[in-house]
Amino acid sequence: EVRLVESGGGTVQPGESLRLSCEVDFNLSTTDMTWLRQAPGKGPEWVSSIKLGPYSTGISYYTGSVKGRFTISRDIAKNTLYLQMDDLQPEDTALYFCARGYRGSDPTFYTSDRGQGTQVTVSA
Repeated sequence: EVRLVESGGGTVQPGESLRLSCEVDFNLSTTDMTWLRQAPGKGPEWVSSIKLGPYSTGISYYTGSVKGRFTISRDIAKNTLYLQMDDLQPEDTALYFCARGYRGSDPTFYTSDRGQGTQVTVSA
């Protein structure tokens, strides 16, 4: 069983930034990774994924609502995945969690190998 632990959530005002971390106990250099979120009263939503690629930075994908504001990255030496979130808006309020692998943008495919999440609240 793998271990994924998210941190970095909090309460911020619109326009501010947060960086989420996901510490894992497996080798990130050989694994695709994904961030998802679930807003209150709604189903889970795929946010971003980073896939292995020809470059050390990998290949990143984002859902449309966060493109240009969020950046996914990883520090292989620290076994940590990140999600830099800039210009946060109230609609970004959700529980954010990371998952091992990339299984497409359907959030129902990410029911295993994921963390417990970290709460992000954006409110004026």
